[in-house]
Amino acid sequence: MIDFFLYDDVEDTQTRYVSFVGEHGRYDLAIIQTGRYFGKSLVLNTQSSRFGIIGSDDLEEPGYIAYILDYDDDQAAEVESFLSEVIV
Repeated sequence: MIDFFLYDDVEDTQTRYVSFVGEHGRYDLAIIQTGRYFGKSLVLNTQSSRFGIIGSDDLEEPGYIAYILDYDDDQAAEVESFLSEVIV
């Protein structure tokens, strides 16, 4: 039995499902925009079941996308290029 909730909110979101092929692989992502994460997006790699809360500042962190979404460096560069166009 749960005695205490820290929060239990329901919020409308905008979700974009995108699949594309680059030089180094195929990418299947879900990008969820919500007010919950201070303007950042929840990005899910549906192939590996890994996800991260990503904003434009995170895209500039070396190795962050590769680590958080489980890509090698070449794949991460392709995903970063795409995300830099859709995450503001």
